[in-house]
Amino acid sequence: MSSREKIVRLLRAHPGEYLSGQEISTSLKISRAAVWKHVEHLRAAGFEIAARRAQGYCLRSLPDLLLADDIMRDLATKVVGREIDCLKQLSSTNLIAREAAAAGAPEGLVVLADSQSAGRGRLGRNWTSPEGVNLYASVLLRPQLSPLDAPQLTFLSAVATAEVLDEVCGLNARVKWPNDVLVNGRKIAGLLNELGAETEQIHFLVLGIGLNVNMSADQFPADLRYPATSVMLETGTTQARLPLVRALLRRIDELYHDLLAEGFGPLRRRWEARFDLLDRQVEVDQGQQIITGVVAGLDTDGALRLFLPDGRSERILAGDLRPVGR
Repeated sequence: MSSREKIVRLLRAHPGEYLSGQEISTSLKISRAAVWKHVEHLRAAGFEIAARRAQGYCLRSLPDLLLADDIMRDLATKVVGREIDCLKQLSSTNLIAREAAAAGAPEGLVVLADSQSAGRGRLGRNWTSPEGVNLYASVLLRPQLSPLDAPQLTFLSAVATAEVLDEVCGLNARVKWPNDVLVNGRKIAGLLNELGAETEQIHFLVLGIGLNVNMSADQFPADLRYPATSVMLETGTTQARLPLVRALLRRIDELYHDLLAEGFGPLRRRWEARFDLLDRQVEVDQGQQIITGVVAGLDTDGALRLFLPDGRSERILAGDLRPVGR
């Protein structure tokens, strides 16, 4: 924890009260000049900190920052959120979570960033990650599942994200195979799971979630492959990120427990209930070919099942899905 985070923690522990610069200096073992500099940096970051001569500092309000203490307070999850790292800027939350996994980090670690410099989507596509407006999160899990079943966790992330968008933000979120969440036909969240495994054993699985929360229209790049949106654009109001991330971690934890206890069936049904192309004719663009068929649902490993025009059933493992006639 940085000195600035420790100052915020001290001030929050004394709501409405003034703490002298000397008290903060002694507690953190830094100079009073350093305390003043850190307070000025916090003010520049959006913290409203009052100062009075001979009395010290008092925290009046906080910006929309994600702080581990706030997220973990009474979170009451079984696994997810045992440890939370909130960072201002990094390359990619998935990359940091993978490195932590390789170093032996515990299951349930959550890595959150205020911005990413190298956010990635599926197939190595760039994920635009501006500062202070969205949710960039990675959850480290070590499930006792076969590596063949690891794709099931992508659908867990999708269902958790869609359900929380409904409950917290009042949005009718839908899902798009294999790893997107949509609102009014526009992409509001993308998921990227990364696996560390051997032939018969999963060592770790990182669930990566990028959710557009308060992103404005002019912050989206002009060359998007798919129409995008955010919670703010859909509701017309800004959304505090703290209740959103707390609800999301709780829902991931709940669904993870249910998946391990009950298998993929209940989760698959929850995903299919939000999938608007079930039983509809679609095209799957796989680059070298386009496959047309009627969507029959998900297979046990997350593959998309299609009924082809000749009556055969086809399993689709990858490709861009779109309804016929679009």
